[in-house]
Amino acid sequence: MDESAGVQIRPARPADIAQIRRLTAPYVDQRFIVARPTVAYYESVQEFVVAELAEQIVGCGALHVMWADLAEVRTLAVMPEYLRAGIGHRILDQLIENARHLGLARVFCLTFEVDFFRRHGFHPIVGTPVTQEVYAELLQSHDDGVAEFLDLARVKPNTLGNTRMLLPL
Repeated sequence: MDESAGVQIRPARPADIAQIRRLTAPYVDQRFIVARPTVAYYESVQEFVVAELAEQIVGCGALHVMWADLAEVRTLAVMPEYLRAGIGHRILDQLIENARHLGLARVFCLTFEVDFFRRHGFHPIVGTPVTQEVYAELLQSHDDGVAEFLDLARVKPNTLGNTRMLLPL
């Protein structure tokens, strides 16, 4: 039986940001999700999909394009009472589909939930799987997610215990 029946996965709208912030706050507090100011959520609203049930946001996730062939899954979260109901899998499936639609070749994530992402074909990586030229370009980004992908020392205190994973599409 699909416990996520009745849940709609759809693109996020600016009106959803307050609910997304409430949903992600406990995960930010536990350092499972990188803290970002509210303005960053509004600036990236087009990257997000949400899981909606009875006009309530019960899950969310974002796909952030990092390079011509590469994106990162970010801010994947489900309300605790809906964990293990398949909602996170549906959100991730939609984000992967969005990556394919954009013509991307790879999707990256930084996660504590290795088994969850492994079930979707992600595998742990060591190092940074880009050319030196792309690495030099990515170094110019001020985005912490890009710094995580590059495994830069400045983000190490926030990423301890996380696994860097990649999905070839």
